[in-house]
Amino acid sequence: MTNRPQRFDLIAFDWDGTLFDSTALIARCIQRAAVDIGLPEPEFEKAKFVIGLGLRDALEHVVPGLSPDRYGELGLRYRHHYLASEHEVSLFDGTLEMLQALKDRHHWLTVATGKNRVGLDRVLAHAELTRMFDATRTADETRSKPHPQMLLELMREFGADPERTLMIGDTTHDLQLAANAGVASVGVSFGAHDHETFAEHNPLFIAHSTRELHEWLVEHA
Repeated sequence: MTNRPQRFDLIAFDWDGTLFDSTALIARCIQRAAVDIGLPEPEFEKAKFVIGLGLRDALEHVVPGLSPDRYGELGLRYRHHYLASEHEVSLFDGTLEMLQALKDRHHWLTVATGKNRVGLDRVLAHAELTRMFDATRTADETRSKPHPQMLLELMREFGADPERTLMIGDTTHDLQLAANAGVASVGVSFGAHDHETFAEHNPLFIAHSTRELHEWLVEHA
């Protein structure tokens, strides 16, 4: 392949809270699902913290100690509320331009997300981004974050070395995923987690807007 990028061959993006402005919606849906099955409403910050994990892992963290069948019920109520409102959220402004610029520079673009396959495929189709990404991994087809399997599979698929792979995300789950896989990371502050918690994971950069992220990637990736 010609015109290889200077530093990173493969760039993996988290989805919710990194490319897609869905943080508040997901947290609200977790809260509503808990109330639906007769549980106390979880605190918003607690519901927001689990974004990026697979749904079962997220629900077990927010509402620990339920029986397996109740987690199934909770998950169904979450999906009910999310699907009813998914149309209300969209990509962060500037996301399409950023992704196209990276594509033009011949990076391999991928997604590593806590969503399930059906959910990711649906939202990618709605955003008309299915062809933008060279590969994707979801929590129901591999291990949930922060286990490194998502990134290890993506690197293996493209023959990308860890030192030439970058993970971008809005949570400590994403940055720990990167660390566990032995790859560099960049954090964004406009998603689910307070960026002040990112320092221990040593991201190369913390972007406070999609525009900042775009500019940094063009300059440094």
